[in-house]
Amino acid sequence: MLNRNAEALFWVGRYMERAENHARLIDVHYHLQQEHRQHEDQLSQLQGDKWARIVEALGSRMAYEQQYGGYNEEDVLHYITLDRDNPNSLVACVNYARGNLRTLREKVPTEIWDVVNSFYLWLRERHRDELMKDSPHQLYKRIKEWTALYQGVAQSVMARENEWHFMECGRYLERAENTLRIMQAIRSTLDKGEDGAPQAYPYLQATLRSVSGYQVFRRYYADGMSPDGIIEFLVLHPAFPRSVSFALHAMDEHLRSLELQETALKLAHGKVVRQAGKVIAELSCLEREDLQQDREGLMIAVLLGACQQLGSAFAKTFFRIGEASA
Repeated sequence: MLNRNAEALFWVGRYMERAENHARLIDVHYHLQQEHRQHEDQLSQLQGDKWARIVEALGSRMAYEQQYGGYNEEDVLHYITLDRDNPNSLVACVNYARGNLRTLREKVPTEIWDVVNSFYLWLRERHRDELMKDSPHQLYKRIKEWTALYQGVAQSVMARENEWHFMECGRYLERAENTLRIMQAIRSTLDKGEDGAPQAYPYLQATLRSVSGYQVFRRYYADGMSPDGIIEFLVLHPAFPRSVSFALHAMDEHLRSLELQETALKLAHGKVVRQAGKVIAELSCLEREDLQQDREGLMIAVLLGACQQLGSAFAKTFFRIGEASA
């Protein structure tokens, strides 16, 4: 099952998680953008800044600027959602997941293929003009429903064997990276001195809503809506499913659950487990004060680099490089 199949499963998990993350982020920030339309005197600059932050949070700023130049609502929505030249667009992610699943038809339940295939066929029929028609909210709401359907079906029908664990490793590693990129976007806001500006509160609120963390955050922090509190919550909270800590612990659990036969592979697997354990141990040692003092976002960058190194370790240990990923 290892090598090509393991890589395909790992990337199915990553791509479907990435698609959900993109839909969440763009939907919430789109509504934030609409709230600011009342400030017509600041509208043009504010719109450009907000859309730039969204692209930056998705790790695609350089590629976007090379293709489009400036930032505006229509171009960003198209680039993130339907641009087939963007390998991280929603339609590209779902297409990659579908392509990987096609090679695994005998390894995964038919219900999972049916959901992902139907999702892709629906999404590829969407057009650029639909993004700006009425409110894009309904489109992104539907995309989130598709990804939720995929997660529900996978949870319900997948046997808890290696295939499942590879998919979940990919999903949770992708989730940790996505959350860290959102943290970098918050830090870029602080670097520009906007944490005390009038627009900071709705932006921070939108950040929480993009990960469905607003209500949970308020339960723990009451009215303490501050950048430091949000960063601590999204990085360290042990019970919130989209925190970095939760995602890495979940990935580690699935990684340790892999059952391998070959002695050499077991040894390599043990090395990846130790590497993941080191990242988790370092994360567990962080305190809120450490994050507060990290005004340049160096710790966030280090954690993101560690996650990327874990992805490379998975590839070197289990995969044939380049066969299933994109």
